[in-house]
Amino acid sequence: MQQLTELFSLYPALFITATAILSLIIGSFLNVVIYRLPKMMENEWQQEYKAYFLSAATAAAPAKFNLAVPRSSCPSCNSPVLARDNIPVLSWLLLKGKCRSCSTPISIRYPVVEALTAVLSALVAWKLGFGLPAAVLIVTTWTLIALTFIDIDKMLLPDQLTLPLLWLALLFSLSSSAFVNPGQAIVGAAAGYLSLWSVYWLFKLLTGKEGMGYGDFKLLAVFGALLGWQQLPLIILLSSCVGAIVGVILLSVQGKNKATPIPFGPYIAAAGWIALLWGEQITSAYLRYLGL
Repeated sequence: MQQLTELFSLYPALFITATAILSLIIGSFLNVVIYRLPKMMENEWQQEYKAYFLSAATAAAPAKFNLAVPRSSCPSCNSPVLARDNIPVLSWLLLKGKCRSCSTPISIRYPVVEALTAVLSALVAWKLGFGLPAAVLIVTTWTLIALTFIDIDKMLLPDQLTLPLLWLALLFSLSSSAFVNPGQAIVGAAAGYLSLWSVYWLFKLLTGKEGMGYGDFKLLAVFGALLGWQQLPLIILLSSCVGAIVGVILLSVQGKNKATPIPFGPYIAAAGWIALLWGEQITSAYLRYLGL
């Protein structure tokens, strides 16, 4: 392990390359998480409902379904995905985006998630170099990608991902290489959560509608714990601006009205990730622009 540490420290390009390759593999796993975790949660809710309100026979346990079981298969012909067809990005290209057995098109999102995971993780490795901060932010990047696509699909930010990420951020603050000390991390987490929580209730009191979910509060708390409360205004501003622009474009293209719900988690995730790598530079540039 010591030799590996020295090797990555001496040759940053090797660390970046290793991170990219590992993240390609993780990206393949994230595709599984994105698809299966919401279904696992739905199954759990259904079982809880049956256990409380229906007979014991009706509440019989369903077929085992988790991140490992059953084996991945084509949703059209149910043919198991072969190991050689499960190589990140490359397999999709070699198969020309189609199932080997039935030629049903395979969504391009699978290689996109894998490539995105590799590229963003490599950027973290390039920006921070080998060390604990890079490791924490790479794991954070993986989790943010899973959260982003789950929120796009289901309008949901699962506690199974947001809460472990929050604890990771708080524990990281105990390290000497953390971006903020433990006190600042706790205040940042509280400020992140309460800022959106306050907006949520103010909006609900004024309109009678829910403008966002509790998962958004927890996700912003993660960034508060990592960066402290000082970077929260930048994250909120960036996510709100990008969310408003993208939202207007999507509603116009899809022909939907303003009441159509749009997930806010992806914009918080993107803005927070940018702030993690370049937040101080953006803030400094803005203050210089204002002459402060």
